[in-house]
Amino acid sequence: MRIGILLAGHTPDHIQQTHGDFDSMFARLLGGNGFTFAAWDVEHLEFPDNPHDADGWLISGSRHGAYEDHAFIPKLEDFIRRVYTSNVPLVGICFGHQIIAQALGGTVEKFDGGWGLGRHVYETADGRQLALNAWHQDQVVVLPADASPVARNAFCENAMLVYGSRAFTVQAHPEFEPDLVADYITHRRGTGTYPDDRLDQAARALAQPLDNAHLGHAIATFLKTGVAHV
Repeated sequence: MRIGILLAGHTPDHIQQTHGDFDSMFARLLGGNGFTFAAWDVEHLEFPDNPHDADGWLISGSRHGAYEDHAFIPKLEDFIRRVYTSNVPLVGICFGHQIIAQALGGTVEKFDGGWGLGRHVYETADGRQLALNAWHQDQVVVLPADASPVARNAFCENAMLVYGSRAFTVQAHPEFEPDLVADYITHRRGTGTYPDDRLDQAARALAQPLDNAHLGHAIATFLKTGVAHV
C-alpha cells in the first residue's frame, strides 16, 4: 500500500540533522505495516496529479497557520476535497488536522489559551487516556458537518476527529519522540515565541510514557481499513 505524505512544512535544519524531516518520522511511526511512502513538498507547490496517486494520504505539520495567506493553502484545500470525494483515506497531523477541517467547512483560530507544548493527556470518547506530545497554538474551533470528535482534553476540545471512513485527524504529534521534543525545547527557548513556563512544563514531562505506538497503529489501521480505533 502506497502512502503519500504531503509536506505542508519542514522540520528546522537542526532537527533534520538528527531526526529527519516529517516524512522520515512518519515512515518510522508507520513502519512494519507493509507501506511504501512517497512525499510531495506541497508547501513549495509540489502537488500530486490526482487523489489516486497514492492509496492513502497523510498531511504533516507546518509552521504556517491554516488561515494564513500562502499560495499552497488554497491548492491544498482543493486537493483535500478531491481526496475526500474520491474516498481515498486521509490522515492529518497538527496543521494537517487543522487544514482538513478548514477545507471541509470548519474553522481554525489561534487559541487564546496559548501554546500547548510537550506531553498532553487526552481522553477518548470511551473514557480511555492517551498521552502524546503536542506543539501548537492554533486549534479547530468549529467542526465541519461530517466531523465527529473522538478525543479531547481541557486545553484542546477537538483533539482528534473522525470523518466517517474518509479522514482521521490528530492535533498532537504521535511522530514526536521525547528526544525530539527535548531538542525543540533547547533550540526554541529564549526566542520570545514560547512562554518559559510552558517549556519548563514540557521539559519536566520528557521522561513520562507516551502512546505514540498506539496512535501509529490506529493510523495504520485507518489507512488500511477506513476504521479509526483510538
